[in-house]
This record gives sequence, structure tokens and C-alpha cells, in this order.
Amino acid sequence: MTSYQERYSASLMNTFGPPKLALVRGAGAHVWDEDGKEYVDFLGGIAVNALGHAHPALVEAVTAQLQTLGHISNFFTSPQQVELAEALLTLLDAGPGKVFFANSGTEANEAAFKLTRRTGRTQVVVAEGGFHGRTMGALALTSKEAYRAPFEPLPGDVVFVPYGDADALRSAVSDQTAAILLEPIQGEAGVNVAPEGYLAAARSIADEHGALLWLDEVQSGMGRTGQWFAHQTMAVRPDVVTLAKGLGGGFPIGACIALGDAADLLQPGNHGTTFGGNPVACAAALTVVRTIQDDEILEHVTVLGQKLRDGLAADPRVTEVRGEGLLIGLDLADEKSADVVAAAQRAGFILNNPTPKRIRLAPPLVVTQDDVNALLAAWPGILDEAGL
Repeated sequence: MTSYQERYSASLMNTFGPPKLALVRGAGAHVWDEDGKEYVDFLGGIAVNALGHAHPALVEAVTAQLQTLGHISNFFTSPQQVELAEALLTLLDAGPGKVFFANSGTEANEAAFKLTRRTGRTQVVVAEGGFHGRTMGALALTSKEAYRAPFEPLPGDVVFVPYGDADALRSAVSDQTAAILLEPIQGEAGVNVAPEGYLAAARSIADEHGALLWLDEVQSGMGRTGQWFAHQTMAVRPDVVTLAKGLGGGFPIGACIALGDAADLLQPGNHGTTFGGNPVACAAALTVVRTIQDDEILEHVTVLGQKLRDGLAADPRVTEVRGEGLLIGLDLADEKSADVVAAAQRAGFILNNPTPKRIRLAPPLVVTQDDVNALLAAWPGILDEAGL
């Protein structure tokens, strides 16, 4: 029988290129392909599968909710929707706020982008290297030329400045600026961590000009760094936070959270969604939150993340390791990241190469000590096979 990989090109649009594998089953941080080969998943659906694959609590929550109430439209609310909004505001611990639920990170950022327009200003100052989504609005906020060029003209009045450069940010922001948009840790760029004091400077600059500080925590939020949100280690209070990926543990959900006065900028008729905030997605996200709390997963992420970073950095062919918790990026001595990912896959590990010299790891937060030990034991051989 023809494999799913071969059948893919005949029926699916070529937006992602040929799939590397056809995966059919998962458990914890492990997945199996259609031929029965097992892999340790150190990508986690790109920081999505917070509880790994087929976590019993998540399976039970989604099943029970579907058996009770699946979809109701946003003319109505549900206990799960209200409880999740309350839980996220509690986790942020940044004062009063309100939540808009969407289905993805790009949709959460679209909502936030529209929210900034309600300030009466239009300019958004964004860091180079950031990734905020592929829809036309979110794409306008994403600096990568290869993503932008085929779809221009995009929504305007977006200014890009170098990431981590507070002076450049200060020069770009004015009294016409609606918002400053930053990732505390840039994921797609290869895990760039905001320099010390950078977010605090951004907060000060935003305050000086009456602009909003909008933090995109789509990839870095929900325990990924060992804190609920990456910015919490930097003692900065944002006006807007966007979430998705790990929030639903694999079930599609995003959130735009506005704090203080920003919480009332979007009013009836300004924005909407059919599926956003549906009971099943909210039940999944509530289960992710409660499981991370009950199983003390944040401490686990901190300890294992440090072990993983130290182990990867021990090989001299790795020139730099960055990140926090289980959001990890590393630089190689040569532009062979694609070869490293291919060699890792042959060895039974799933990694990602965001740039020719960089590797990204974002495994499930429940990845085990044994999983980490297995990758570190195989790591020198993987680099050997990749020709480094």
C-alpha cells in the first residue's frame, strides 16, 4: 500500500513541503510512525503538547466535555470558559483584566492587533526576528522577508527595530505609537532571550508615550520556561499578553489577555469568533493548567531544562546554548542544522532547525529524565553522522 507520506502530495496543499514522517500514535514524549518506528519527541508539536501525547487527564477532560456540551456559540457562555479566563488572570497576577479566546496564536495576535487600533493610534513597533503568525494582520507584524514579500501590501504603520536594542526601541516609539510588541523569548528565530533590562526598558518607553506593552507569549508561555509566563522572571507588567500553543495541550485554543484600561478597548461588534472559547477547548486548557499545578511540573521543567542545556553545551561542536526551561536553542559550529535534524530522526529523536546553524528543542513539559538521558547519550553520535 502507498504510504501516507506519498499520498500527502496528491491531496494536501504544498504549504509545508513534504512531511518528514507520517505519525500515527503518541504516548508521553514518544511518538510512532506508520512503520512502527518509535521516536522521542523533542519538538512537542512546536511547544504545543505541554502534557505530551495522550495524557490521561486531557483525554478524560475532552471526552467528558464532548459528552456533556460541545459547542454553543458566543451568544452564550459556559462554566469552562469563565473558569479558564479567571484562571489565566490569576496566573498572570497582574491585576484586573479580561480575556478574549481564539483558536490559535495567530488569531490571538489578530485580536490584539485590532485592540491596539482602538487606542486611536495605528503605529506598532515590533522587534526584528519575531514571529507572530501568518494571517495578513499577524504577518504584518512578522519581520521575515520571505514570509512577507509574496503577500504585500500588508497592513501598514509597523516599524521594525533590532531585538534587544533598547536605544533603537526608544528612537522608534513616539506619541503616535499604539503598542510595542515583543516576545520575551523569540522562538522561531532560534530561541533568543531578551537581554537583562530590555523588557523593563520597553515598559518605561511605553509609559513615557502612552503606548501599550504587548507581549507575545504564544510559544514561551504556559510553563514552557519553568514559569507560567516568561516575562514573570523579568518583573514587567504588560498591558496585553497573547497565548496559544501549550495552553490547550494539543487542543486548538488561543487567548488575548488585556490588563487594566486595555481590557475595555474591544467592545461588542469590534471582534468575534465562531469557535473561540468553546467548552471543549476551555476544558482542555483548564486541565493543562490544573495538571501543571497538581503535578508540580514547573519545577520539573526547570530542573530538566538545565540538565538538557548543560548536556548539549558540553560538546565543543555546539558554540552556544540559549533558553529557559524547556525552550532551548543552540548554535552549531557549522551550517549543518538540517543534517543534524535528519541524523537525529534516524536515531529516533525529533528536533527542529529554525536556521542553518541553529537547533530548537521544545519537548513536552512531561519529558522524562530517561528521555533526556537518551538524547544526551546519542548527541555526540548524531553530530558525528551530520558531519560536524
